[in-house]
Amino acid sequence: MHLLGPSLLLLEYLAFSDSSDWNFEHPGTLYSWEGACIWIPCRYTIPGGRSMLENMTLYHNYQYDKTHKRFNGTILYEAVKAGEILPQHDRIRFLGDKRSNCTIHIYPVSVKESGGLGLRMTTKNDKWMEKINLNISKTPLSPHIQLPPEIHESQEVTLTCSLNFSCPGYQIQLKWSLEEPAVTSTLLNTKTVSTQSKLTFQPQWTHHGKNLSCQLWDHEDKQILSEETVGLDVKHPPKEVTTMIQNPTPIREGDSVTLSCNYNSSNPRVTRYEWNFQGVWKNPLREVLIIEKVRWDASPVSCAACNQWCSWAPSVNLDVQHAPRDVRVQQISTPSEIHSGHRVLLRCNFSSSRPRDVRFFWQKNGIFLKEGQELSFDAISPEDAGNYNCLVNNSIGQTTSEGRILQVLYAPRRLRVSISPKDKVIEGKKVVLTCEGDANPPIYRYTWFDQNNQNLQHYDQMLRLDPVKVQQTGAYWCQAINQLGTGRSPPSTLTVYYGPETIGRQVAIGVGFCLAALLLAFWGVKLQKIWKRLRSQQGVQENSSGQSFFVRNKKVRRAPLSEDPHSLGCYNPVMEDAISYATLRFPVGDADAPGTGDAGTPETEGPSLDRDGTVTYSVVQKPRVGDYENVVSESPEDEGIHYSELVHLGIGERPLARESVEYVTLKH
Repeated sequence: MHLLGPSLLLLEYLAFSDSSDWNFEHPGTLYSWEGACIWIPCRYTIPGGRSMLENMTLYHNYQYDKTHKRFNGTILYEAVKAGEILPQHDRIRFLGDKRSNCTIHIYPVSVKESGGLGLRMTTKNDKWMEKINLNISKTPLSPHIQLPPEIHESQEVTLTCSLNFSCPGYQIQLKWSLEEPAVTSTLLNTKTVSTQSKLTFQPQWTHHGKNLSCQLWDHEDKQILSEETVGLDVKHPPKEVTTMIQNPTPIREGDSVTLSCNYNSSNPRVTRYEWNFQGVWKNPLREVLIIEKVRWDASPVSCAACNQWCSWAPSVNLDVQHAPRDVRVQQISTPSEIHSGHRVLLRCNFSSSRPRDVRFFWQKNGIFLKEGQELSFDAISPEDAGNYNCLVNNSIGQTTSEGRILQVLYAPRRLRVSISPKDKVIEGKKVVLTCEGDANPPIYRYTWFDQNNQNLQHYDQMLRLDPVKVQQTGAYWCQAINQLGTGRSPPSTLTVYYGPETIGRQVAIGVGFCLAALLLAFWGVKLQKIWKRLRSQQGVQENSSGQSFFVRNKKVRRAPLSEDPHSLGCYNPVMEDAISYATLRFPVGDADAPGTGDAGTPETEGPSLDRDGTVTYSVVQKPRVGDYENVVSESPEDEGIHYSELVHLGIGERPLARESVEYVTLKH
């Protein structure tokens, strides 16, 4: 059973070969297409090495006839003598020789010739049948593209486009779809018959996924006979990686920001992501990054998409909108010490603001001053000293700078002397005089002076008078000195009153003097009255015949004439408002009787005899024009007073005036 197989092989070998020493070299299968040519490279070795080829016959689809011990088939070519071609076989040429070369050229070939060819070669003493396979297709052969196991970006690679065909004299061309220079070569030997085109280039990531074609061109007809297309698989890191901000509106400080990491191409696919951001985030290994409460100074963010390589995206600035930051007041071009009268310039600056459109405002001690970036003092004064802030705002918010204290140095000024508890005090109390004023730097020396500009040799801010004396009443002023100069206050007056004890002593002494003076005055008045009374009595007696007299009387209000029926007066109707009346009452004797027509008075108007002994006289003021009845002026030096005429209205002699009668002088 086991010997049957080898025996059959041996019989088959003997059927096709008369000798085992023949040696042939040629391609196992040759390829071509309808209308093309075929070139069969072939070499042989005759056994023994001394014989020469005498006859060569080319069969198509031959068979061995065991009965007749010969090969039968279609004879394509037969040479009785090597090198001599029969006329009917012009398209087949034997290009070999009698010793080693058995190359055959067929043009054109037909599809019918596809199959097995038998090359029958004989010598004088030996013979051999060699089988050659042909593969003839109706359409031109397609090239085959050979790719390396892996193609990496930017690494040089060589691609080979092969065609299992080569036939000298038949012009074909292999072209690549890439516009890159290629090298075409032909392999024509006993082992391989092919045409190759090698394309060497550095692939880019953009080549990944694209088709690459190798085309078989007919050089004469300028047309594509066939082609093969392959897709390029270029290994590369993720490409065109970008960081995208998902927030549609401008980002403000404190907002939550979402970012995504995107890429265009990656081979192999992306397996992870990395983020570069200083802050707090969620899911840093995913393609989405969430930043909560973004800071105003958030750093730029970038991401990386990674396969076996990592590709980083360009950093993206979040451009966080925020109020002005680091607002500060700067003092420009001024000495370290500012004296009154210096020029001072303050400027408001800031480090960052989004948006950049800002406005500046100034405050002094919390009170608005002005708008603008600069605050200028052409000649600064002590009133300008204080705490200055500047405010900068934009559409997002407002920021206030830290306060800048502006100190102005100046000599003492606005000095005044204040008196405590008050400037009018009673002797014996405590009085404190304080020299008040302002200066920068502070006052280090005070000097006190009195109203006579006498130095009191006191150099403290306060002058204490304890206890204060009346003799210390007067004006006081002070002088103050600091490092920059001297100031002087106006005088302030201190008034010191006597105390109760002193006043009591003074009053006692004064009362004694007053009592003595009153006694003297009383007795003087008494004596004067007595003297005047004596004189008045003498004057009445002397003037009774002249019908005029001076009237003196106490200021006693009398009832008018209309109220007293026992009064009699003289009336001047011309000056009714200027008439004054006085009623003088005298004792009337029994013998007195009225006279009719006396003093121009009608009888009906005279006093009655039954009256109580009184007589009425009138005193009037001289009018500006005219005169009064019964009035004669005897005192030119006093024209404003006129005296009434005394008319005795009784019968008989006028009695002597008694001492109890009082006279009056009336001035209107």
